[in-house]
Amino acid sequence: FIQFRAQLIKEKIINNEAIFIDGTKIEANANKFSFVWKKAIEKYGISLIENSRRIYDELVEQEIIPAMELEQEATINEKEMVEVVEKLDTAIEVMDKEIAVSDSVEKRKGMRHKRKRPKQLRKILKENIARKQKYDRQLAIMENRNSYSKTDPDATFMRMKEDYMKNGQLKPGYNVQIATEGQYALAYDLFPNPTDTRTLKPFLDVIESSYFALPEYIVADAGYGSEENYVDIIENRQLTPLITYGMYLKEQERRYKKDAFKTANWDYENADDYYTCPNGKRVIFKYNSQRKDKNGFVRNFRVYECEDCCNCPYRSQCCKAKEGNNRKISINVKWEQQKEYIRAQLSDKETGKIYKRRKIDVEPVFGFLKANLRFNRFTVRGKFKAKIEMGLALMAVNLRKYMQHTAVV
Repeated sequence: FIQFRAQLIKEKIINNEAIFIDGTKIEANANKFSFVWKKAIEKYGISLIENSRRIYDELVEQEIIPAMELEQEATINEKEMVEVVEKLDTAIEVMDKEIAVSDSVEKRKGMRHKRKRPKQLRKILKENIARKQKYDRQLAIMENRNSYSKTDPDATFMRMKEDYMKNGQLKPGYNVQIATEGQYALAYDLFPNPTDTRTLKPFLDVIESSYFALPEYIVADAGYGSEENYVDIIENRQLTPLITYGMYLKEQERRYKKDAFKTANWDYENADDYYTCPNGKRVIFKYNSQRKDKNGFVRNFRVYECEDCCNCPYRSQCCKAKEGNNRKISINVKWEQQKEYIRAQLSDKETGKIYKRRKIDVEPVFGFLKANLRFNRFTVRGKFKAKIEMGLALMAVNLRKYMQHTAVV
């Protein structure tokens, strides 16, 4: 891919001005019924621990084993479960000896009956330990994903566009990300997470470390637009993102701009730091707030509250707060600045022209891959092998495009 791109630049087929990024999901060569779900493992794991703790409490209460000093008062861990089994083995062994030396039939019968329950609990505990170890192995394989396939542990269950069953069923697959220019795939990688938003940063890292230095403009659709991605491209990489965000097209509509109840349309007084609501009341700054997403990214908000929402004629349209409470709004200043920056870039004649090339640059590559090469499913298992297969398929698309270009020339 590096040599092919160098040849394209040498022949001036591409100008290395921008890269166009997009992704598609390709089904893995895995059994779609061999799934392992993270939520199910966590649910069963909690139930298993609770069951083991109840068994421990029963054994201590009946004085079958002595009380132990547990790390946590309300629960029990795997190491402690193993220790309980060991103590239970000792207790059962003592019972076995007592039965063996007893001369009374009735007494032996009573002792066997007394031994029955501890043996049952020991069996359950051993099964719980084995299941706990199994769940831990599955969680280690899963890492940060929400699922994986037993027949291809690198594949994650996700929703596919090519739903031949027409039932919306999740299937094991890979999220394939490519970077193109001139309808040529210049770089690619496979990711386990189905959402494009979380793939942009690691994909750009892969391009820089394994393929080539990033050009000035990074172009992608709204699926990649987020505060974290804008910060990474603008501040960390010192490049220009031509990436829309989720509400970009909606905000361009006349109906949206004229909606008085959209906080984006409220008048703002910079000197005194307040907004004016549709009823003419001040929405005053109250405090700062932070929110951390599951990836650890922190967003900062300024929280404003209306001075008085009582008897407001627009309350039912504007406010969802309980009666007696005032309307509150959270403003992410950085996000608003980023959106303004993106709007300015896309409104500019030159950069807007580059962004308009996105659909005709990156999307046809996936069209050629799936429609012409019929590449809708991997034939190998494991990310390493699947990545090699995807590289061969994308290079086939590149060579076909290149031969058409040279034939025309």
